Amino acid sequence: MAKTVRVAISGGEGADDEPLALHFIDGRTHECDVLIGADGIHGRQFRQFWSTQVHSTVRKFILGEDDPALSPRDTGLWAVVALEPYAVAQASLGEGLVNIEDAREYSWVGDGAYLMHNVLSQGELVQFIISSEAKSMPDSWYRTVSAEHIRKLYENWPPHLSKALLCDQPQQPAMYLWVHLPARTYVSGPKCVIGDAAHATTPWQGSRAGMSIEDSLVISTLLGRSKNREEALVALKTYDEARRPRTQRIIQSSRATGVIEMGRGDETGLNLDRLRQKLLPRWDFIIDFDNEKHVAEAVEVMKRRLSTSKNILKSQHLNGYVRDI
Repeated sequence: MAKTVRVAISGGEGADDEPLALHFIDGRTHECDVLIGADGIHGRQFRQFWSTQVHSTVRKFILGEDDPALSPRDTGLWAVVALEPYAVAQASLGEGLVNIEDAREYSWVGDGAYLMHNVLSQGELVQFIISSEAKSMPDSWYRTVSAEHIRKLYENWPPHLSKALLCDQPQQPAMYLWVHLPARTYVSGPKCVIGDAAHATTPWQGSRAGMSIEDSLVISTLLGRSKNREEALVALKTYDEARRPRTQRIIQSSRATGVIEMGRGDETGLNLDRLRQKLLPRWDFIIDFDNEKHVAEAVEVMKRRLSTSKNILKSQHLNGYVRDI
């Protein structure tokens, strides 16, 4: 397989039967009728993570280089992810909060800081995620956070929580949280994007992987019903119409959820009763979702479009035949 360091795309913009040509940096080419970009939020510059001017390669060919939604934007927040042995975490937090028999995900809301922990690997590990606000605009994807900085952030938290965050390493790697602005479309002709390449979101509602799976379910079903390239183009348009509203709603909802979980919500602040009232329902539209119905509705839209298209072509053919007579 060609090494995908740089990809140029030609074709696909003119006649409907013209294939796309992918030009790889090693000189190889590959032709396709449909190109699906699933190259994530970092895209082609994934390994150049000290540069923030990155984007999905295919997203660029869909939106154009000057579109404000092309590259992701920083949220002003960073996060550290760490794993601890189950026994160590349980000794710090207590059996009530770390229990494989009653495994739960716990979120702790602070004044500009956040902590989440959950049990992984069938009870072998406990994951800790801490997050706080950046004091200045980031110029990279990653940073380091000192153990002393973490200690100060959580020093006024309950002792069992601050104790659990003590670490032997002087520094911890952290990632800045980035998000896409809503794109006007996920599709251009025979090119489309799915997953993080289409709608990278913040992790506050844990939906990035789920949305990618939903994208794949819809687009694979629609393309699976396509008998030729023309029908595949209709499938892509239908995918865009079906998926863009839901995924962009989640981008906005997750961002707002993060504000609340950082203790910055206008209506919630650090009021426990208000947090319970406002936070819990925010997952309803994500979880209470009928994917079978969603796919079936997309299939019906595609059928109607194909039927309309065929009727138009038939009418044009008949009109042309009458004129010839």
